[in-house]
Amino acid sequence: MTPPARAALEPLDAISERIGPLDADAMAIVARRLDRLTKPPGSLGRLETLALELAGIRGEPVTSIARPAIAVFAGDHGIARRGVSPYPPEVTRQMVANFGAGGAAINVLSRAAGATLVVVDVGVGGDPTTAPEPGTARPDTPRVVDARVAPGTRDFSLEPAMTAAETLAAIEVGRRIAAELAVDGCDLLGVGDMGIGNTTASSAIVASLLDRPARDVTGRGTGLDDDGVRRKAAVIEAALALHRPDPSRPLDVLAAVGGLEIAAIAGAILEAAARRIPVVLDGFITAAAALVAARLATDLPARLIASHRSAEPGHRIVLDALGLEPILDLGLRLGEGSGAALAIPVIGAAARVLGEMATFEDAGVADRD
Repeated sequence: MTPPARAALEPLDAISERIGPLDADAMAIVARRLDRLTKPPGSLGRLETLALELAGIRGEPVTSIARPAIAVFAGDHGIARRGVSPYPPEVTRQMVANFGAGGAAINVLSRAAGATLVVVDVGVGGDPTTAPEPGTARPDTPRVVDARVAPGTRDFSLEPAMTAAETLAAIEVGRRIAAELAVDGCDLLGVGDMGIGNTTASSAIVASLLDRPARDVTGRGTGLDDDGVRRKAAVIEAALALHRPDPSRPLDVLAAVGGLEIAAIAGAILEAAARRIPVVLDGFITAAAALVAARLATDLPARLIASHRSAEPGHRIVLDALGLEPILDLGLRLGEGSGAALAIPVIGAAARVLGEMATFEDAGVADRD
């Protein structure tokens, strides 16, 4: 598949100006409506909070989610050669092919959520993913975009993962995907990831930006044992000592120890937020990308929705830093956008409650004294 159309985008350093506080007037309108619906005040709990957040992000009451989409960004990691994952690096490319054929968990869950799925190869090693043979894939298979910046990152235990130019190019890929989806009418964007080794990169980013020991934010990823987790944390600590990235310069941190798909996710988050599209984060990797993006646009976190709390220890820490409370807690640690897909129907339900429930006046039901 070809990359998205090369629509003009504003410079990255200007995007934060379009990501401001939530729209208080729209939220006040929704708050008054919620209090008139046939229920005790606040009795729908998080659904009511979500309805308020959607209004604040969009700048108007949101009564339905018509065109949800999920963008999954994929990239390989040189650090994977250091034994930080029980899976070999070639699994990234194989799973992207599985996405393209419609057979992965995210395919199933995005179909269940009624969400358009786009898979973006930002930096997968090996041959580019090709479309499946006719007759071998489901008719509703996702679009697979070849937007490869490089065939994976470098081993950041030895050298920076990316150059500054590669980092910016990957961010641009994410921004263009979000812009394209916005033009197509996307009104809720979930983001996901695929990349063997990317929990290591995410842990390194979070440890640096939040000034936390690597052991605090490093987990099992795709299934490491206790010794493996300790080795993984030691690799991260050594890499951060080698590069000493400045936490006040988030793009430098991203280039030193990040990933191409993480950079692209950060770009997609920024572009969607600037276009008033609510962004649904998946797990730890997307939260790490959001942390980078939030350092570039300080009002960004209020425009994000955390779909779930994963089993990765660093995820809770990042969500706390962003001030986000997840909707679900299902023990997920898959990635791919799976948590985002599961949360989309809940978010849609919050919008429909606002738009479809009767008020006390409409229903002829007595309100409180």
